[in-house]
Amino acid sequence: QVQLVESGGGLVQAGGSLRLSCAASGRTFSRYAVDWFRQAPGKEREFVATISWSSSTTNYADSVKGRFTISRDNAKNTVYLQMNSLKSEDTAVYYCAARGSAYGSSVPQTVRYWGQGTQVTVSS
Repeated sequence: QVQLVESGGGLVQAGGSLRLSCAASGRTFSRYAVDWFRQAPGKEREFVATISWSSSTTNYADSVKGRFTISRDNAKNTVYLQMNSLKSEDTAVYYCAARGSAYGSSVPQTVRYWGQGTQVTVSS
């Protein structure tokens, strides 16, 4: 069993930065990939980024590529999402997720574990 808790959301002006954290419990966390998704009001949950268990593989949605960076510290059981050059369209609730596999995916339907989400609001 894995429990995920996000933090670091808030209100920021366009062009600003935030760093989200996803703290995990469970001894097997270091073996799992972690994904970030987001959901804006009235929209479906969408993929943002993923990182493999060893950090060897990362992937990003085209909409955030070059602005967001995903990383992890397995010693701290934590995954980070550094978000730079934020835009108003980045406003959403951000969720971290794990599916119990070494490599992640952009498909939300196969996620096994979700965090509770953290709100990011970018003002223009």
